[in-house]
Amino acid sequence: MTTTTLAVLVPLLPFLGAAAGLLLGRTAPRFVRPLAVLPPLASLVLAALVAVRQGGDQAITAHTELTPTGSVPIELALHIDGFAALVAILVAFVAACVQIYSTGYLRDDPRYPSYAALVSLFTSAMLLVVYSGDLIVLLVGWEVMGICSYFLVGHYWETPEARAASLKAFLVTKLGDVPFLIGLFALATDAGSFRITRVLGAVASGNLHHPTVVALLLLAGVAGKSAQFPLHTWLPDAMAGPTPVSALIHAATMVAAGVYFVARLLPVFEASQAAMLVLAVMAAVTMVGSGLAALAQDDIKRVLAYSTIGQLGYMTGALAVGDRGAAVFHLLSHGAFKALLFLAAGVIIHAAGTNSLAAMSRMHGLRDRVPDAYWTMTVALLALAAIPPFSGFFSKESVLGAAEHVVDGHPDHAPCAAGWIVLVAGLLTALLTAAYATRLWLLAFRGRGAEAPDHGRQPLTMTVVLWVLAVPSLAFGGLAYRALPGWFDGRDLTPTLLTSILGTGLALVGGLLTYGAWQRTTQLAARVPLGAVAAHPEQDAGLVEAEAIATHAPAYGDIAYAPDPADPSRLLLGPLRRHAAVGFHLDAVYAALFVRPVQAGASLVRFLDREVVETYVQGAAGLPRLLGAAVRRAQTGNVQTYVSALLAGTVVLAVAVVLVATGA
Repeated sequence: MTTTTLAVLVPLLPFLGAAAGLLLGRTAPRFVRPLAVLPPLASLVLAALVAVRQGGDQAITAHTELTPTGSVPIELALHIDGFAALVAILVAFVAACVQIYSTGYLRDDPRYPSYAALVSLFTSAMLLVVYSGDLIVLLVGWEVMGICSYFLVGHYWETPEARAASLKAFLVTKLGDVPFLIGLFALATDAGSFRITRVLGAVASGNLHHPTVVALLLLAGVAGKSAQFPLHTWLPDAMAGPTPVSALIHAATMVAAGVYFVARLLPVFEASQAAMLVLAVMAAVTMVGSGLAALAQDDIKRVLAYSTIGQLGYMTGALAVGDRGAAVFHLLSHGAFKALLFLAAGVIIHAAGTNSLAAMSRMHGLRDRVPDAYWTMTVALLALAAIPPFSGFFSKESVLGAAEHVVDGHPDHAPCAAGWIVLVAGLLTALLTAAYATRLWLLAFRGRGAEAPDHGRQPLTMTVVLWVLAVPSLAFGGLAYRALPGWFDGRDLTPTLLTSILGTGLALVGGLLTYGAWQRTTQLAARVPLGAVAAHPEQDAGLVEAEAIATHAPAYGDIAYAPDPADPSRLLLGPLRRHAAVGFHLDAVYAALFVRPVQAGASLVRFLDREVVETYVQGAAGLPRLLGAAVRRAQTGNVQTYVSALLAGTVVLAVAVVLVATGA
């Protein structure tokens, strides 16, 4: 079987699995789980075969014209380079793990058949984006992912949070897709083709006439899809969906698509220094802002969501300094440990009965209830914090090393300012990442208080997946930079000494500061009367303690819903915590600038339609009705009345004629 045929089957098999799952979900439910699990596993095997045959060398290309469209044809085309081959393996691997995990996680869910089919379709769409060599075909996969995310995030549609989150995710990503579509057409017009190879050839020959405009239009779509500032607000709210969906979106599909798109078309962006600088600023704001927000979240899944936003910021930062090898390296490394973090969080949430870290911190022995999730999540958090020798260390240091390379006077295609922006923001984010990773671990697994509930052992399918994902989280980074340099444009991915020392040092500082703050707040919380914080959540634990002691009254209210006085972020962030917890009020800004004006405009249109347009319509209908009523009253059925009216009319007409004739 040829490599091209194998590559076509990689996205086709999950699509067929999705179609079969939808058709057989009701009539033959016993086939639903095999149809969910086997296609992504088969795609994983085929993607690995394609990668072996591609070998990180010359890209595999194939094309056939889909339909004649005049000057710019649309073609079914494949373009598989080293990046595409590796990313396809990641997508199929994570999708297979998510499908296997879901068979246990959603075993009692009546909507599981439609859920499994949508996950397969989601996987197929992302694989289409990865392998596509034509921008229009890529756009099809891009948009199908948006539709799938709408349904999957809204899986629990009976809850208002899920409905609002799915609608928000759809609208925000579509907001970015509008300029993205315009940018694609502008790019194809300049290049004379939607084929990626021809577009890159046109850029190399200088035939791209408006590179800055095109790049900025495309960046709008990337910001929406990959949840980058300022279109990142949908991703934390998308946690209303099932936890396996969160793992799939955050690790391998949807948000990875934007980063992958920029990596594939990086020369287009490098043609504009302004676009690269905008990309660097966007990455820096995203990294630092999401790190602060993650440190203040109480929901364990929202912590991980903001973590994803920050790690995507690292990837876009690597692209901003012109190193797509480092960006894709971190994309692959992040995919493994982020999928593990979400799936382990699902086990923890099930065991604790809550998403709240504050509630978990009041549970003693939670780690003993879920030992598999405890150990695997510890590995994933160490990888997230970029502690050597875990995979996140190597990939994150490759990003910082790329920024250092630009700062040292080797800008290549990136401005020196972009290097400084990415390097400084990346180092600061390394500290913040270690801080919120340590905080999550302490609050979830070092709780004090009542014994954690015992819900029994988790299904084997869930725990096995956790250990499978723990292997690349631990070992992928160290193996990749040694064994796969040719797959990353031949770039040297070895961590540099300076950034390794600075990045690891800052990570250790962040972890130690968080641990020290946790010890201090835990001591304060131990002296606070039971029932603390709910009545005064805005106050510092020490102030509430003093007030409670002075009044001899419980200062905090219902402890089940109280913020955790032992939360170290209270000391680390201080007054900034309140703003970081709500994403620095960006949703409120959008509501004031966009949502309320649109709602006001809709109310005005409704008023005009009801009170003005409808009034004319009702008047036009009312006048004939009145005339009809008058004529109806004249129809008495009495012949004498009709003759009298006829004679009276004749007399009136005769008098009128005489008067007119006399006047003439």
